[in-house]
Amino acid sequence: MPKSAFVAIAGRPSAGKSTLVNALCGEKVSIVTPVPQTTRNAVRGIVNRSEGQLVLMDTPGFHISDKRLNKRLRDVAVDAFSDADIVIYLIDASRAVGPEEEALAGALAAAATRLVVVINKVDLPGAKVAAARLFVAGRFPAAPILEISALKLQGLDALLAALYERAVEGPAWYPEEYYTDQEPAFRIGEIIREKIMLHTRDEMPHAVYVSYEDSRRASDGSLHASYDLVVERDSQKGILIGKGGSMIKRIREEAEADLAQIFDYPVILKLSVRVDPDWKKDEKRLKDLIF
Repeated sequence: MPKSAFVAIAGRPSAGKSTLVNALCGEKVSIVTPVPQTTRNAVRGIVNRSEGQLVLMDTPGFHISDKRLNKRLRDVAVDAFSDADIVIYLIDASRAVGPEEEALAGALAAAATRLVVVINKVDLPGAKVAAARLFVAGRFPAAPILEISALKLQGLDALLAALYERAVEGPAWYPEEYYTDQEPAFRIGEIIREKIMLHTRDEMPHAVYVSYEDSRRASDGSLHASYDLVVERDSQKGILIGKGGSMIKRIREEAEADLAQIFDYPVILKLSVRVDPDWKKDEKRLKDLIF
């Protein structure tokens, strides 16, 4: 009988979790930017092989902070790896172990029997692989340790083999043709947010959220979708619109180009910018945005 398992990926911000999910699924499931904490939700990617089905859960980076937004992101991550059948503990070999890694290891203690430790970015010059192994061995001596480069697609077959070895016999949760279960409205919004973060990362990396407003299918089959880009200050609104509308046009065009590779119908975007200075302080809003 085929196997199945829910696999959460835990790691510090920028450890490579989203890159790993995309690499294992062979498709763009999670958005990727150089900005720490790009991932805001437990995004699911699906791997279907002859051995069975793995449902991968990309989670927000585990970050020590008292800010409402960061605390909400941390809660989403902890909930995901608390409930998963298997947990990948992803360590960035390019960075030294610090208080954040110590805190994450402590949070993962309850999942020790379900851990597969994966040391990522081993291809980078100066990668601290031995130090990462020493750190893990002292805290999770029974956990297997694998070395990969998610970006270079190195070591992924061995990782998948380790995951399927730990999965149990069970039914597939999704049809075989699925590689993610994201709704189109959410997916489109994430692609828009990726372009915003790529082009405004120095000015306002976490000061904006993307709000779905409405959509309709046209007679030619295209999807026309409207989104609000919500920022905290009027000055940020100006940055996002750009001189003569140049920035928002660039974001829209690049997002539409990416969406053309994802959906089998054209997606036509209408983007507007509005200001909400208190959106990060609104607990209900954060729960609706981050889940």
